Amino acid sequence: MPPLLGRWAAPIARCANGGSAAERDPRSRTRPGPVAHAFSPSAVRAQVTVLACTLPRDTGRPLSRWSATELARAVSRRGIVRRISGATIKGWLRADRIKPWRYHSWQRPTDPRFLERALPILTLYERAQALARKGYLIVCTDEKTSIQARRACGRTTPARPGRSLLLPDRYQRRGAVQLFAGLLVHTGETLARCFERKRFTEFQSFLRMLFDSVWCRRIRGLHLILDNGSTHAPKRLPAWIDSLDLPLPVHLHWLPVNASGLDQIEIVFSERQRKALTPNDFDSTAHLRQHIRAFFAERNRRARPIQWTHTAHKFLAKTRASRRLAAAG
Repeated sequence: MPPLLGRWAAPIARCANGGSAAERDPRSRTRPGPVAHAFSPSAVRAQVTVLACTLPRDTGRPLSRWSATELARAVSRRGIVRRISGATIKGWLRADRIKPWRYHSWQRPTDPRFLERALPILTLYERAQALARKGYLIVCTDEKTSIQARRACGRTTPARPGRSLLLPDRYQRRGAVQLFAGLLVHTGETLARCFERKRFTEFQSFLRMLFDSVWCRRIRGLHLILDNGSTHAPKRLPAWIDSLDLPLPVHLHWLPVNASGLDQIEIVFSERQRKALTPNDFDSTAHLRQHIRAFFAERNRRARPIQWTHTAHKFLAKTRASRRLAAAG
């Protein structure tokens, strides 16, 4: 009998050997009850593991994922054991590194030209420093749309000992802005501008600002990384750039469809959301614009290139491994 059973080892052993109800539980001498099944920890644990690795809906439960408490209820309801605690189940599953209460989203590439588009961009990231020394810059550009200006109905109070920052839960909508931004890959600096609307016209205005900036002075070429969103007008953008008769060549690199994770500027947008816009308490869109400009100005003073470890070699190896697993399955 496993030592972890402690004082229950003897009663369980007698139960497993066919002992009577009175022998199984001394309390049954004064209060008869239904005969329970023998509690075999290894057998119960195996069945709990199987249940935890099954989607709740496949067992008829109206749940999206299991919790330890829900698993304990399901185990008791199925008659696997009369009673068991969620803590016991959680300990078993933790030992096997099974966490059915957690989840991660995933996505398979849907672009038939995925590798054809992704590998050159990852290669550019790896060579950003070397290319910059030769006069070729890499800029990731994208937009963050509908950034809300919400005025809190009450006063936001700063944190104090024993109390976090307090923000009223009611607010008034004061409009929204559309943020267009570009990331200079080899330095980590950003160029940003807010607009009232999100159209190709606004994207053209942002690109004109980029082409006229100090970034593009005395350089030999510009590599522009962007997605296939309608704002970027993939069918119209190349001709429009050619019509500007710029003194430098602009090379467009289109991200694969549904592959925003390969765009380094998304990391900047995430940082901006966490550090500057959460919580959201702004009197007007003008106040929000000023706050966003100040954030990027401060960020540029301490800018560093993003430590990008997702190299083309690693990406290609991972893709090949996924294909082998898919073929084997």
